[in-house]
Amino acid sequence: MGLAKNITIKNRKARFNYEVMDRFTAGIVLRGTEIKSLRSGQASIAESFCEFSNNELFVINMTIQEYSHATHYNHQAKSSRKLLLQRRELNKLFKAVKNTGLTIIPMVLYINDQGLAKMEIALCRGKKLFDKREVLKERDNKRDISRIKKIHNT
Repeated sequence: MGLAKNITIKNRKARFNYEVMDRFTAGIVLRGTEIKSLRSGQASIAESFCEFSNNELFVINMTIQEYSHATHYNHQAKSSRKLLLQRRELNKLFKAVKNTGLTIIPMVLYINDQGLAKMEIALCRGKKLFDKREVLKERDNKRDISRIKKIHNT
């Protein structure tokens, strides 16, 4: 079975808005048209987050566009999808979210070498406004320094 190029969908805002504490890799429960749409790159995890329900972890607000070649058996674009993790990982995440008020944010959605959909999730703490400003200042300073070095090297 020859698979096409690897699909990687990133949550670009997550690093800016959150401080990453720990990372996990989880499988996702998908239906037929969802995986087909995902393989064509028609998904977004920009505004999604993870939530516990009945001791199971679900990703909420993840968008997988409807599959264009499907009939009336197509899926809903925004629905909660179950994440598959080992029980000890789920317990660790549940305790962290309950006790310390951390958030679980999807970072990367990808298809691995076996053709399975995987999601890299991170245990995160929300950044304050001044933290975000610090990141922007550092980024601007690095850019200015690299410009100055280029000018002096030529």
